[in-house]
Amino acid sequence: MASSNYEKIKSDGSLLGNVMEWVDARFPLTENWKGHLSEYYAPKNFNFWYFFGSLALLVLVMQIVTGIFLVMHYKPDASLNAAGVPVAFASVEYIMRDVPWGWLIRYMHSTGASAFFIVVYLHMFRAMLYGSYRKPRELLWIFGVLIYLCLMAEAFAGYLLPWGQMSYWGAQVILNLFSAIPFIGNDLTLWIRGDYVIADATLNRMFAFHVIAIPLALLGLVAAHILALHEVGSNNPDGIEIKKHKDPQTGIPLDGIPFHPYYTVKDIVGTVVFLAAFSIIVFFAPELGGYFLEYNNYIPADPLVTPPHIAPVWYFTPFYSILRANTVNFFWIDAKLWGVIFMGLGVMILFFLPWLDRSPAKSIRYRGPIYKSALAVFIVAFFILGYLGMQSPTPVFTIISQICTIIYFLFFLLMPWYSRIDKCKPEPERVTQ
Repeated sequence: MASSNYEKIKSDGSLLGNVMEWVDARFPLTENWKGHLSEYYAPKNFNFWYFFGSLALLVLVMQIVTGIFLVMHYKPDASLNAAGVPVAFASVEYIMRDVPWGWLIRYMHSTGASAFFIVVYLHMFRAMLYGSYRKPRELLWIFGVLIYLCLMAEAFAGYLLPWGQMSYWGAQVILNLFSAIPFIGNDLTLWIRGDYVIADATLNRMFAFHVIAIPLALLGLVAAHILALHEVGSNNPDGIEIKKHKDPQTGIPLDGIPFHPYYTVKDIVGTVVFLAAFSIIVFFAPELGGYFLEYNNYIPADPLVTPPHIAPVWYFTPFYSILRANTVNFFWIDAKLWGVIFMGLGVMILFFLPWLDRSPAKSIRYRGPIYKSALAVFIVAFFILGYLGMQSPTPVFTIISQICTIIYFLFFLLMPWYSRIDKCKPEPERVTQ
């Protein structure tokens, strides 16, 4: 319907139609409109879990737009001004207090960082529910994990820019982890810092990464993710490939509907709900009890005063817990290096998920009790790791984090075995309503 209206406008001889025809002769506008919207057929049984992909794209655009306005007033300078406050910290305060609507733009950006990870974590969880990483979507999943890695790097670099106490000491902790890498660790750490200590060179490097380098990589990966999605088609809650059943006359999937206007309109519902919750946080609780913006980051960076407890932002804390769970030196490798290794493996193992899962069924609707139980235990362990990463380490918390770390890795390492022996229900031939 939308495609026919588009063609009608082009052929009606109007000024708009002539302009569209002129553009099409020089740029594949109509082809892209058809391929990615009006004639891209998506399964007709999408549920609310499929909101989070479009919401992630919305938050990305919002972060770029608010970031552009923040850069207009922010100064990446760690030197002290006449009042004895770092220039970078003072510029953030200037944005908050003196720039018209600067407080709103800054809070939208800081809240957007956490919102980005919330929708991405839910997007990844949906993939684990319905097997969206399975064949033929392995490359789509790999692009998604690369986006997740870029987001982690982008968030870390942005975390440093306010140059508050947690910015400075968080950088001190995280960047020093690289020094644990054998042979190249000290040189790599020095190169990333740009100096022998966390200083102005470090801030400028992180600013360049946050504003230019990582966003370019992120935009490229998002484009590749969307292109890969539209090449293989969207998965659905039944895990059925809708391309297997097409109309013999038109070649249109029998269980599919055009993405536009049906899902563009449906996504508006999810967008409205998301923006309502987002606005409540921005206007009434932008710090969200210290989880989105930590109280210590309202204190200017001071290399001579160490905060009593240093912890990363909530979206890093599960992997920070894995880092701290390693307390034993063995095989001539110290605990710090083992912590760095397992923290890295905690992310890298996600790349292998499409090949670890050997279940005959994709969707959790038709999987057996073993996978459902394993996924539930994994999610609980992940939340516990996230909580413990925010707390000061104690002997009890260390033991719990070690148990949850073992559960985290066993979920993936044992998957080839338990996914194969799990008793699955037969998948239907066609998608269900």
